[in-house]
Amino acid sequence: MRAILLAAGMGTRLRPLTLDTPKSLIEVNKKPLLERQVEFLKEKGIDEIIVLTGYLNEKFEYLKEKYGVKLVYNDKYNVYNNVYTMYLVKEYLADSYVIDADVYINRNFIDNKVKDSTYFTAYKRDVKNEWLLNFDDNKKVQSIDIISGEGYILSGVSYWSLEDGKAIAKELEKVIEEGDFKDLYWDDIVKSNLDKLNVHINIINEDDIYEIDNLEELEAVKRIVEK
Repeated sequence: MRAILLAAGMGTRLRPLTLDTPKSLIEVNKKPLLERQVEFLKEKGIDEIIVLTGYLNEKFEYLKEKYGVKLVYNDKYNVYNNVYTMYLVKEYLADSYVIDADVYINRNFIDNKVKDSTYFTAYKRDVKNEWLLNFDDNKKVQSIDIISGEGYILSGVSYWSLEDGKAIAKELEKVIEEGDFKDLYWDDIVKSNLDKLNVHINIINEDDIYEIDNLEELEAVKRIVEK
């Protein structure tokens, strides 16, 4: 089992903080978001960690010595959405966590015994343009919609089984070869191929994870978690 942390984005809505600091290295509770994730993964015995960098990639170099992570640089971070980022590490996707490196994980809910592909999801309210998970009584994901309102949404943490990881890697190859992927996110690949995959949900608490997209959300999260 390994983990892929997506940290290539520019974080423009968090400027001026992100003018000289990548979004995932912004500190909450006196620790960069990404470092907190790495430490939680290592607590659960997941030591093979790949960090996808792009914007200000040189700022991540210290992580190699401090935590022994592998850095993979996406030189097209400002051209494409994260579908291309995931394509660069498709060979690592099987039996791997995928985590958006710019979310604040408040509680270590990482499960190192998970077997099925899993979206970790929290019920969130008053969201806008978020990915809603529709699932059956067995917690198997049936479809994904983009919604505003409330529901069980993608949290930015998922796990992909050996079989599903290989299947998604093949689909990523097809999409990139076809060339029409400029506006795609990597979750679009999952969304379009759910009938070929075995994806379930793991429901976590609303306050287990926080998405930070702008300065207002950053300050709101700090008020909640910094005691």
